[in-house]
Amino acid sequence: MRLRGMAEAFREQQEDAAMQRLSFEERLGLLIDRQWNWRANRALDRRLRNARLQGPACVEDIDFRTARGLDRQLVRSLTTESVWVREHQNLFLLGPTGIGKTWLARALAQKACRDGYTAYFTKATELFRDLAMARADGSLRKLLYRLSRVDVLIVDDWAMAPLADGERREFLEICDERYQARSMLLTSQLPVSAWHAQIGDPTVADSILDRLVHNAHRLELSGESLRKKRSSKSGGGE
Repeated sequence: MRLRGMAEAFREQQEDAAMQRLSFEERLGLLIDRQWNWRANRALDRRLRNARLQGPACVEDIDFRTARGLDRQLVRSLTTESVWVREHQNLFLLGPTGIGKTWLARALAQKACRDGYTAYFTKATELFRDLAMARADGSLRKLLYRLSRVDVLIVDDWAMAPLADGERREFLEICDERYQARSMLLTSQLPVSAWHAQIGDPTVADSILDRLVHNAHRLELSGESLRKKRSSKSGGGE
């Protein structure tokens, strides 16, 4: 029956003399609470594992003291119950390399997982490589379907290089399937105004940006690389 949490709590009750003074109803309530928490934690662990976030990052640890143009009020409004995911909105994290975009993306995705949503993190190069391999082995439909079902799709280092014809058409299909039904989080060193040229084909670019930019939030970061600052403090350099 998969009542492992309840079984563990029952063993603890048997070993705790103080528990014997509680009524049957009180002890049963504690067992049910433990089972519910056990299942919730198992589900969260599964969501985090499937998200492939690769490292500890959480919104509670976001650094608002370093001057990089990070809007504290906007971040807090977005992370309250992950409202942007609930309302199927997109989010762009923009700024130069080393400013913390990837870490912020992982923190926002981790918060979404804690709020009950599914997420999947991938770099743009990895995404297009996976799509090419799926196209070659006949599993493209399956991969596109899987990407369309996740609540938050995070694409890191988006638009760093011009897209090939197959890449832009498959990315359009991903955007089309997710439009107003799921959320996307893109990090990029380039401003949104430069994405059209990177996508390439004007018609496809218009279609992709129409689906991405509509109902999207932008966090535009600026300033010196945080990696350089940390390296300087430790006595090293890049």
